[in-house]
Amino acid sequence: MIGLRAATPEDAGAIAAIYAPHVLAGTVSFETEAPDARAMRTRMAASAGLYPWIVATNGAETGGVLGYAYATRFSEREAYRWAVETTIYVADVAQRQGVGRLLYEALIDTLRAQGFTQGIGRIALPNNQSIALHESVGFRRAGVFREIGYKQGQWIDVGYWQCELADAASPPAEPKRFAEIGVVRG
Repeated sequence: MIGLRAATPEDAGAIAAIYAPHVLAGTVSFETEAPDARAMRTRMAASAGLYPWIVATNGAETGGVLGYAYATRFSEREAYRWAVETTIYVADVAQRQGVGRLLYEALIDTLRAQGFTQGIGRIALPNNQSIALHESVGFRRAGVFREIGYKQGQWIDVGYWQCELADAASPPAEPKRFAEIGVVRG
């Protein structure tokens, strides 16, 4: 049974291991050096309890990590604080088992409960599997930057997908902290 829970610093090694192949041999990440567990712990801590980091495991509380999803600030400018950039990675052994969809649905439900209004997904193109996942959970294509990144000997387009998480109230309430909300499902 696949479990979902808030990521902990102890998950940083597993998260780094899932991410590393995408950095070292793929084009879906524009990083060129794979971060280690320490770097991942630092990234998780940088969320300061506001932005969610969620892991899928092969057991509700103690199982091995199959994938992870998280959100970060979309832009440093203060007026963007209700928008987040979303990210998800699933281990190769867990591909096509519904792990990605479970993670993304929980991430979106959590972000909605927190009061964020827009989720932005960035996808290196082509990537039909990621596009299908994003669109299956409510993202819509928002635009494409052509030949914006160069990796693995090729220029890569990057598409942006946008998910409306909540109606934009005026004035908006401040987003709630993930540390207070926890993982929300449904």
